Amino acid sequence: MRTNPAKRALREGQPTFGTWLSLGDLFATRILARMNFAWLTLDMEHSAIDWSQAAMIFAAISDAGGVPLARVPKGNHDYIKRVLDAGAWGIVVPMVDTVEQAKTAIAAAKYPPTGNRSLGGGMHSMNFDATGGEYFQRANDEIMVVLQTESPRGVENAEEIYSLPGVDAIFIGPVDLRAQMRKPDGTEATDDEFEAMIQRVIATGKKTGTPTGMHVMDPDTAMKRAEQGMQFIAVASELRMLSQKAGEMLQALGVGDRKEIVKY
Repeated sequence: MRTNPAKRALREGQPTFGTWLSLGDLFATRILARMNFAWLTLDMEHSAIDWSQAAMIFAAISDAGGVPLARVPKGNHDYIKRVLDAGAWGIVVPMVDTVEQAKTAIAAAKYPPTGNRSLGGGMHSMNFDATGGEYFQRANDEIMVVLQTESPRGVENAEEIYSLPGVDAIFIGPVDLRAQMRKPDGTEATDDEFEAMIQRVIATGKKTGTPTGMHVMDPDTAMKRAEQGMQFIAVASELRMLSQKAGEMLQALGVGDRKEIVKY
């Protein structure tokens, strides 16, 4: 059975750089899977991607030697079970604000006696080049569990959440975190306030020995965050790469002003 190099790199304290898949396009996925991203995360929270699409994308990534992850719509048993059974090598769970939410997600990703994941399926073992029996025995060691910190409440509970057994990494969703920091009158957090919140996450990760990371838009920022100690760093998305490059070309051609179609 294949082992998860991204999970091993996190354990060894190395930074990992991946990207987001928002298009749900198999051709685009196959291209990126043959590049040197440490992992590719299929966004099933904010993209209109169905289960059969997801299964083929996970297979394409693993067949190319990559690590397929899935951001689930919600950290419950049903969503987590389905993406793992469809062949994902790990999960990214949004909006984890409490210890109870974290425990639910971790348990759903682990077979008994560690967790309560239901046994069944065959796509998961194929993606690890394993028999069903091998997969059931070793999946708990290879599946990655990444929890998102996206609110001040999540930061307040960070030390307790990050200390839980089975948490492989913490991932900041910067847009949601900043939005959740708005004051009652709608005033946005300042850059300094927002950066201070990010630094609290990094510091808590270091204190608990849990890798942290976040979504960034460019390589320079990714390297800066890695220098600060982050390890699970997503750089843009294939949708962002497409729209950004197209905008640059049109601007160079003098066709019109560049417009930001997507944030990530």
